[in-house]
Amino acid sequence: MTETFVLVSGACHSGWTWRPVAERLRAAGHRVLAPDLPGLTDGDDPRAYGLADVGDFLVDLVERHDLRDVTLVGHSWGGYPLTAAAPRLAPRLRRLVYWSAFVPAEGRSLMDEVPPHYAEMFRQLAAASGNDGILFPYEVFASAFMQDGDESAVRLVHGLLVPQPLRYFTETVAPIDPAALGVPASYVVGTEDLALPPGEYGWTPRFPRRLGPDTPVIEYPGSHEAQFTRPDDLTAALLKT
Repeated sequence: MTETFVLVSGACHSGWTWRPVAERLRAAGHRVLAPDLPGLTDGDDPRAYGLADVGDFLVDLVERHDLRDVTLVGHSWGGYPLTAAAPRLAPRLRRLVYWSAFVPAEGRSLMDEVPPHYAEMFRQLAAASGNDGILFPYEVFASAFMQDGDESAVRLVHGLLVPQPLRYFTETVAPIDPAALGVPASYVVGTEDLALPPGEYGWTPRFPRRLGPDTPVIEYPGSHEAQFTRPDDLTAALLKT
């Protein structure tokens, strides 16, 4: 059965980062859109964008292309724009898939959901940038995001990241109840994902629980950047949702 996937990138990532997975989904016969989000294209001014802009962008994208039965996938920070867009797109959606993604809670920004030392690091990086842009330090990216990649690949990917607008980390999105929307939700997570430490701040079980008590959790072997390091395993996990 042919499906339509709209893939929403994570912080500092653009649509190109989905290419290894998008190619595999297309080879399996599916339609795939992996857009560059506003504020995350080369040369964008991070000060010019807030979360409402990315939610509006996704709604416009889906409606402009008249997409139906869409599987909307959000990676990491991409859970925020996914959640912002979902209520307005509900009649067009087949499923919501949060891949190692933040699931918004009432009044809580991403800064409230990460360990305090991460939040402080983000504030310091934004202040030092001069334009409220945040780029993950190489050491953090290599050790916690893409630790299962070889050094040359990690350096290549890190060098292509773009600054994340600070407001994307400090603004909030109203939570959703997938059951009330009539759109099923799934949660996908890597068994080697260290981007958030296990325990209080871990991806699971706290984020799947916010989607409902019966939310399926699909695991794959790999890190937070499995679109580069384990694309076959990640693609297989997305197709299980």
